[in-house]
Parts: sequence; structure tokens; C-alpha cells
Amino acid sequence: MKIHYNPKLKKLARNLRNNSTLSEVLLWQSLKKKQVLGYQFSRQRPIGDYIVDFYCSKLMLVIEIDGSSHEDKYEYDVSRQKYLERLGLSVIRFDDKDIKNQLHNVLSGIENWILENTK
Repeated sequence: MKIHYNPKLKKLARNLRNNSTLSEVLLWQSLKKKQVLGYQFSRQRPIGDYIVDFYCSKLMLVIEIDGSSHEDKYEYDVSRQKYLERLGLSVIRFDDKDIKNQLHNVLSGIENWILENTK
């Protein structure tokens, strides 16, 4: 399934990739180059009118990091997630602090999600 996006977001997505947070960099180091069960992820990927932190098209999986940029944006995040789910995407979220302090557990959570959803 091809996911469409707003082409106006390409430049912003590139800027976000070039100015990643520490937790994004840490998680990306473990997701890139098919390191998680052989699945290819992209980062700062435009989908519709949104940019998601990480995306795997084969799994139709979005991974979001909730850090300080998500504070006071609960309703926005809920609306955004509902939109992504209407497209048939699954969304899993991790706290910024968990990535910084418990990366192994985060990666285990991603691997468990993949194993449970690809049977």
C-alpha cells in the first residue's frame, strides 16, 4: 500500500533528520540498516500532513518518541494517531527517557511487537 504525503513536508522532514534529538539518534542507531529482525525503517517520514519519527512500510508500523515536544499536545497526538490508524498503520510510542535509559527494553518491545504481529 502506497502512503501519500504532503510534499511541502519534505524540507521540514530533512531538517528534522539533520537536527535529531538524542533519543532519536540513539534509537536510529539501532533501527537503521535492517538491524531489528531484518526490517527496514526510515526516520522523520512524512505521512499525510504529519511527520512520524520512524516508519517501516513492510510492517505498516510507526514508532513515535514522546519527549518534551509532546508536552501539552495530548489532543493533537490522539488526533494524529487516529489519522494514522485510519490509514491502516499501527503506532507504538516510547518515552524519551526510556530510550535514553533503557534502550535494550525499548528494542525488545519493538521486536516483541513485530513477532506478535507478523505471524
